[in-house]
Amino acid sequence: MANGEDRPVEELNEAEAAAELARLAAEIAEHDRRYYRDDAPTVSDAEYDALRRRNSRIEARFPALIRADSPSERVGADISEKFGKIRHALPMLSLDNAFSDEDVADFARRVRRFLKLAEDAPLEITAEPKIDGLSLSLRYEAGELVSAATRGDGTTGEDVTRNARTVGDIPDRLKGNAPDIFEVRGEVYMSHEAFRALNARQAETGGPVYANPRNAAAGSLRQLDASITRSRKLKFFAYAWGEASDVPGKTQTEVVAALGRMGFAVNPLMRRFDSIDALIAHYHLVEEQRASLGYDIDGVVYKVDDLELQKRLGFVSRSPRWAIAHKFPAEKATTILNDIEIQVGRTGALTPVAKLDPVTVGGVVVTNATLHNEDYIAGRDSNGAPIREGRDIRIGDTVVVQRAGDVIPQVLDVVMDKRPKGAEPYRFPDHCPVCGSKAVREMNPRTGRPDSKRRCTAGLTCPAQGREGLKHFVSRSAFDIEGFGQTYIETLFDAGLVRQPADIFRLAFEPLRDAIETRRRQVSEARRKAEGKADPEKPAKKAETTKAIDNLIAAIAASREVPLDRFIFALGIPQIGETSAKALARLFADVPAFVDGVDAAAKEQPGEGWLSLISTPSIGGKTFDAMTALDDDVLADEAFDPLKDKALALKVNQRAALRERFGDAAGVRAAIAAACRQAPGPAFLALAKDGDIGPVATESLLQFFSEVHNRDAVRALLDVGVTTTNDRARPAKASPVSGKTVVFTGSLEKMSRDEAKAMAEALGAKTAGSVSKKTDLVVAGPGAGSKLQKAEEFGIEVIDEAGWFRLIGRDGP
Repeated sequence: MANGEDRPVEELNEAEAAAELARLAAEIAEHDRRYYRDDAPTVSDAEYDALRRRNSRIEARFPALIRADSPSERVGADISEKFGKIRHALPMLSLDNAFSDEDVADFARRVRRFLKLAEDAPLEITAEPKIDGLSLSLRYEAGELVSAATRGDGTTGEDVTRNARTVGDIPDRLKGNAPDIFEVRGEVYMSHEAFRALNARQAETGGPVYANPRNAAAGSLRQLDASITRSRKLKFFAYAWGEASDVPGKTQTEVVAALGRMGFAVNPLMRRFDSIDALIAHYHLVEEQRASLGYDIDGVVYKVDDLELQKRLGFVSRSPRWAIAHKFPAEKATTILNDIEIQVGRTGALTPVAKLDPVTVGGVVVTNATLHNEDYIAGRDSNGAPIREGRDIRIGDTVVVQRAGDVIPQVLDVVMDKRPKGAEPYRFPDHCPVCGSKAVREMNPRTGRPDSKRRCTAGLTCPAQGREGLKHFVSRSAFDIEGFGQTYIETLFDAGLVRQPADIFRLAFEPLRDAIETRRRQVSEARRKAEGKADPEKPAKKAETTKAIDNLIAAIAASREVPLDRFIFALGIPQIGETSAKALARLFADVPAFVDGVDAAAKEQPGEGWLSLISTPSIGGKTFDAMTALDDDVLADEAFDPLKDKALALKVNQRAALRERFGDAAGVRAAIAAACRQAPGPAFLALAKDGDIGPVATESLLQFFSEVHNRDAVRALLDVGVTTTNDRARPAKASPVSGKTVVFTGSLEKMSRDEAKAMAEALGAKTAGSVSKKTDLVVAGPGAGSKLQKAEEFGIEVIDEAGWFRLIGRDGP
């Protein structure tokens, strides 16, 4: 595995930790997108929680490496483009998790310590089931429902007001005396009975069958047609609030009771306790009742009851100090693994899926489960060494299957004494099962170890990656083609009109109209069949269809010119996110220069000797640079012992690591000499040593452009008239912030946070979301908190918004 992924946090050096944090940020962001925005998670809650815990532990050990896109600073995911936006008056935050009784006791101790309460001082805490649904915020003004928004990214959510009005548990008007302004928050969910009925209808009509009630509830609330939402019998539990002109109670218990009087359904299993033992006893009682509730829960939430104490406790990062979620342990069962199917995702990752004899796990029939990656299946890494997480899984094995968090099951282990005779080790494919292109495991130049995932190298032209890649291409952060959403992509892909990005810019009116009308007829017929209707629906008015197509063609035309960084990001190259795309745009003026730069880097890649030395455990960047700076004459001297050299001043663990890999002093000398001879050239280092690109992303770039399909797809975009702009490559030379790292914090009054970042980057600065010792400047508005404190601790210059404009010589945005 790459980036130190298979090593304990305590053993990581700084370079490995930085690479690991980059990997975790990208992986967790992708899981957030799939869960919060697409309602299609691909990992279990337990796997997701483990990723977050590892990220937090690395950040705690290396606080200076905390990234601007750190998962610890983020809630939810970007909102879907299908709906309008609603900005939450107060953020919708997430909860920290507890996984054991001791974690709960630690939570109570932290609360007491923060409040300076003695062990015997009274402290009441509520406990309520953690509903596995979709978080929703309902805004009431003068008792009337005026808007409903999903969590979104925690700050801005999707406007689902029309759909929320169809949910029976959500009143249009509050009963009794309600505050003039009252945001009621809770969870939209689907009962097991309604879920089974929905999937039966979907199967009959050929529609998508949902994996679990949570996905079904989220997908149902996000329908563009509110009548579909109404038909799916969603429910809602209220348990919290946001902005309120007057809070109807002094405790959590009192306010939830008031919510019930106003007309909301509140959970009958909510209780208040004054001891940890009683809390945990209630947790286990709820766990026992879980299967009989008729809806999904994945734990119990504890909250300090007194609202004044909640206010004093406040928040840390993405969660409140006064609440925690005690998650249920995973549920397990045993079954037979009949086959292993390889699926290919948007980034080309080959993901193995276990095909199982049907087995009931936690009340759900499971036939598929994740197998993670080829090392997990094999039980050994690419060098043949056993790995801690490996299982040696073979077709025909009896396996233990686990469900955690009611999401994607996983194969946990093999029952070895039931293995059939003659069972052969599974051979993971080295070619894409869909398009036949090479499937490779990218090498991390920093560690010298291959990535845990094997990827199809066909990129944009692989059909399996096609649909998702095209959706990414037209998305807001990429080409941002207005109105060109997921439905159009799927319609045109299935019709054969759009198979690679350049095809979008070749679309003509008549083929578009025919494809859209054909899909509408198919959907209409399926809906009539589901509703038992015989008469055909009236076709859409010709004028409406014509206008929609005209608008789409106009939006495509308007997107032919795009900033270079968004062009690069739109290509969907693994490891190349928005930040690294912006960094590449700073290095290259346009697309041809970008491609030439990658080609130059490919010709100057390091050799195995360089990779072997730099990947030696405990050898950091400074030590590596010092060793490779030694003169050839010194390295040729048989009397020279680098392990004892006072100038190198190797530490005990570094000497041990070098001996283990290269042997005695002669072997280490030879390794250093090989690294010097096989060092990469400046074109490679220009990418690999850029802090926003790095060696892992550089390797991914080289692999992407080594495939002729990908080069052809990029060239085709230029051939159809796509052009790029690039202000980033030419920052103002006289800019006082050029090359500096700037953090914006607090409330900005003259510009949005995004505007501020864009302005700084246009002036040649880098922006970050957190303060570290590498930060050069902090711009602090009203309400700045922990980031301002960190800046003061590190002695970093702090200015206000007016000072920012004075610094850059402007009066305003």
